[in-house]
Amino acid sequence: MAIIKEILTLAYVCEYESAYDLSQQKKFSNPKIFTAKGDLSKRWYVYFSYRNPKTGKLKRVTPIYGEANRYKTKEERLFVLTKYQKVLLKLLKEGFNPFEDNSALIEQRKAKQEDLQNETKKTNPKKEETESEATKMTIKEAFDYGLKLKEKLLSKTTKRAYENRLKNFLLWLETDKPDLKTIDQLDGRVVTEFLNSVLTNTSARNRNNYRVDLSSLVQVLVDNYIISQNYVKKIPVLKTIPQRNKTYTAEKQEEIYSYLEKEDPSLLLFIKFISYNFLRPIEVCRLKVEDVDLNNKTVRFLAKSGVVKTKIIPDLLIQDLPDLSHLDKKLDVFTPDGIGGNWDIDEDNKRDYFTKRFKRVVKDHFKLGTDYGLYSFRHTFITKLYRALVKASSPFEAKSRLMLITGHSSMAALEKYLRDIDAELPADYSALLK
Repeated sequence: MAIIKEILTLAYVCEYESAYDLSQQKKFSNPKIFTAKGDLSKRWYVYFSYRNPKTGKLKRVTPIYGEANRYKTKEERLFVLTKYQKVLLKLLKEGFNPFEDNSALIEQRKAKQEDLQNETKKTNPKKEETESEATKMTIKEAFDYGLKLKEKLLSKTTKRAYENRLKNFLLWLETDKPDLKTIDQLDGRVVTEFLNSVLTNTSARNRNNYRVDLSSLVQVLVDNYIISQNYVKKIPVLKTIPQRNKTYTAEKQEEIYSYLEKEDPSLLLFIKFISYNFLRPIEVCRLKVEDVDLNNKTVRFLAKSGVVKTKIIPDLLIQDLPDLSHLDKKLDVFTPDGIGGNWDIDEDNKRDYFTKRFKRVVKDHFKLGTDYGLYSFRHTFITKLYRALVKASSPFEAKSRLMLITGHSSMAALEKYLRDIDAELPADYSALLK
């Protein structure tokens, strides 16, 4: 076991995969990770058993700690130990035996690594020179270059999100890692440390979003031979608990509507586009006068997928819409001052405005919790519509019709959505329990 660290290092950098004869008697158990039930004061490690050549029985082998216990967070330890686990399994499949001298295996790996490097030089002799020049770029220069190449594929909102996250990452490097200057000095360990700081200060979901954006930019650098590998892609995604707005009861929805008819008719109309047309709040914020065609009873909008879609406007909503024919077609339908106006701010800020307005006018008045919001109306009316449809048809027929109305991309997506909002409820099963 004294040389296992060297073997692990060699296995980590070598991409060679050898064959493993599954027909033989199993010589070892799959490596597992011991986490001490999350107790960071105890040692975490990777453990496995190997068949003892003398007894013929599987015997627990000395566990592998490596550098895992130097880290003080669960995510960092799991990241390191998962690497050890994968590399160890590869070694065992290639013939590593803790009861024998593995010097030959080490030499064999070294030779293969050298062969791979020599082969790379032969097939692309200019690659090393190109990569050497590229890695002289500063971290900021490299990421700015990556973003410039990628921005043509991004929407305005997505590009802004990339820019903000990249800005925060570079500021963190400047403060916490001032010695890192060039892009070749950046690695997965540094990015993991940054992501852990995001997790500590915000949430697992935000941390995962940073990981996705940084991985995407690093992949651009890999594709353009600035660096050799995407180390961010190897950082695990953390499990998150999605937070979904609750559905309003029929009584509460009617109560809110009646209240808004007197207190804020413009906000009520905004909500009705969510309720009757099943648009998302940000999709309502994007609407221009030209998008609302009252003659053909249709509304055109930019959907979540980035595709412009068209939906019918039901008569239930038509009767509440004001006459827009006299307005400039380029005006926003919804503004802080009412229907039809020029509101030149980012769509995210528009959504935030209506979210805060709803809280001030409705949530504070009715003392609604954080589980209720503008999105709750979409859940409420999709639930109401589905339950009405399923009374007169089979569940499949009801979902097929509902999918055309809500705009879900697939039946599977709609079914998952209905499960999440508890739109599908079983019939009374009391008789089955007697």
